[in-house]
Amino acid sequence: MLADPTFWAFVGLVLFFAVIIFVRVPTAITGGLDRRAEAISDELQQARTLREEAQAVLAEYQRRAREAESEAEEIVDQARREADAIATDAKAKLEEYVETRTRQAELKIAQAESQAVQEVRALSADIAVAAAERILAERVTGAAADSVIANAISDIRTRLN
Repeated sequence: MLADPTFWAFVGLVLFFAVIIFVRVPTAITGGLDRRAEAISDELQQARTLREEAQAVLAEYQRRAREAESEAEEIVDQARREADAIATDAKAKLEEYVETRTRQAELKIAQAESQAVQEVRALSADIAVAAAERILAERVTGAAADSVIANAISDIRTRLN
């Protein structure tokens, strides 16, 4: 049996296991594996935390994008309302301006008409007075004629004006 190589292989194997146990290699290996498992677990936890933070940042970005879009739409709507109000106001002012200018033109036309009528009346009165003067001068003579002519002329002027 001492000469059997299998025996010596068995003895060597038992001694090897005894040395390994005496040196505490399994404890060291187990401790190393435990530390590695802890490190991996910590990394996984950090990855989960980073993922949750990334999702929170993404959700915040999406919320801000929606708010910005909503605000942009609101600004555009307000600008349209203001433009419509300005256009309506400008149209009303233009209509008022045209109306005022039309009234002024009509007033000037009426004044010109009135002035023309007065000028025609005055000219008619002057012509009538001149005609009456000639007729009376030809038919009436003497001092009585001068008095009648003067009264008739003043009477015609007051009636025609």
